[in-house]
Amino acid sequence: MAIAAYPRALAAMAFSAAIVFSALATAQTDGQVRSQGRVISPDENQSPTIGPIGPLFEPREEMRKFIQNISTFARRYRRNFTVITQNGLALLTKSDSGDETQALPARTYMRSIDGVLQEAMFYGLPEMDKPTTKDRRDALLNLAGVAKKGGVKVLVLDYAKTPKTIDAAYRASRAKGLVGFVAPAVGLEINAVPRYPRYPAGANSTSIISLKSIKNFLYIRDSSAFGRQDEFALKLHGNNFDAVVVDIFRRIGEPLSKRAVETLKFKKLGARRLVLAYLNIGAAESHRSYWKSHWREGSPLWISAPYPGDADKYFVEFWRPEWRNIINGNADSYIYGIVKQGFDGVVLDGVDAYRYFEGGMEAVEVVR
Repeated sequence: MAIAAYPRALAAMAFSAAIVFSALATAQTDGQVRSQGRVISPDENQSPTIGPIGPLFEPREEMRKFIQNISTFARRYRRNFTVITQNGLALLTKSDSGDETQALPARTYMRSIDGVLQEAMFYGLPEMDKPTTKDRRDALLNLAGVAKKGGVKVLVLDYAKTPKTIDAAYRASRAKGLVGFVAPAVGLEINAVPRYPRYPAGANSTSIISLKSIKNFLYIRDSSAFGRQDEFALKLHGNNFDAVVVDIFRRIGEPLSKRAVETLKFKKLGARRLVLAYLNIGAAESHRSYWKSHWREGSPLWISAPYPGDADKYFVEFWRPEWRNIINGNADSYIYGIVKQGFDGVVLDGVDAYRYFEGGMEAVEVVR
């Protein structure tokens, strides 16, 4: 049973009950849960939900299906809604059923997305300002080639602080025909427009109507430091990025208003740009409005182990209907709210959570 998580006071901000994002405490009848790679049996008085766990269960295929469902649902309401995955380049290929050593493009999946935003392609893993290993970089660039051939735009989110490294990161992206942004912090600490470089790479006065046209973008995870919503929107209006990625919430229980989203859609020069909402679909975060005070690892059963280095973030069994109903598919879901608030698209983080369910914690990449 869905329980609205926003207070009644939000009615004054023109949010209808149908677009409440903070979906929703769910029935906690579930199947197995993995913790640190170990399967935990359900309590005797809890009947498990029939799920896909079994010999033929493929976590990465379940993630593809999840993303495809999100895309289909969102585009039911807005035909040109943009869907970008954050990481997950490996989802673009599948093993040939007749030859497991051969990888083929996952064409149906690729048609459901517009772009991939890859973290630390060139700099930032394992640490800020440091180049990635050649093996990692080559593997990602190979998959980026698959994306480009399939018509999927490739964006790069590198991490660096020093001007020399920042310049090198932008040059690396341009050399490969990719669109880069270099953040001076990671995760929720990305809370300001970078001071360097002063202007976006490839700044232009062109109105952007699709992801294919962008030459640069801005990525902000926490906008609370900008002040009120109107202050945040006006400050970001004062630059010329072709696209901006922002969290749908500024603080717990405070979603961006339609008015703020609309203000963000215009560059300083007056041209139109894309405004994209950040949403994690592979992890439950305790600072989100859907989170209940009694939730913890294993309760509900689809909440799995804490994320490495972040005790407030948990892997989720993303194939479970309880989690999917929070994210997508109904008028109380996050995706519905994002569409109705006027966002041009969504950036889906956490899509590589399938790695945890394939190989445990050792398979998880962590950008710090």
